[in-house]
Amino acid sequence: MTEYISRSLEDTERIAKEIASTLEGKEVVAFLGGLGAGKTTFTRGLVSHFGVDNGVHSPTFAIVNEYQGTVPVYHFDMYRVADEDDLYSTGFYDYLGKGLVIIEWSENVLDFLPQDTIFIELSYGEEENTRIIRRK
Repeated sequence: MTEYISRSLEDTERIAKEIASTLEGKEVVAFLGGLGAGKTTFTRGLVSHFGVDNGVHSPTFAIVNEYQGTVPVYHFDMYRVADEDDLYSTGFYDYLGKGLVIIEWSENVLDFLPQDTIFIELSYGEEENTRIIRRK
């Protein structure tokens, strides 16, 4: 496990870019963290490494947002997914291996994620605007 401390949105995006530089672009990256922990900000930094520089927002209502950069990026929100039938209906399994798959609210689908999923845990630090980011 690697731990980072972010003190700003810019720090979070920088850390995400650093982690992205270790990826090939076909991994599954699953976020663990509560509301407002920085999942979408982290995603913005992560995908900017792959040439996606605008339009990144939480896929809360769409379930999945697709971005095209140097690799395809599939950004899922699993907040409303309750079981494997729901997961299947999102088309999730069709995206695996075709690009970078990013999952917000992965806590809802932990039992169904690939074994080699990369987990990023985002939590609040003690100081205002501070986040603790752990790559597992």
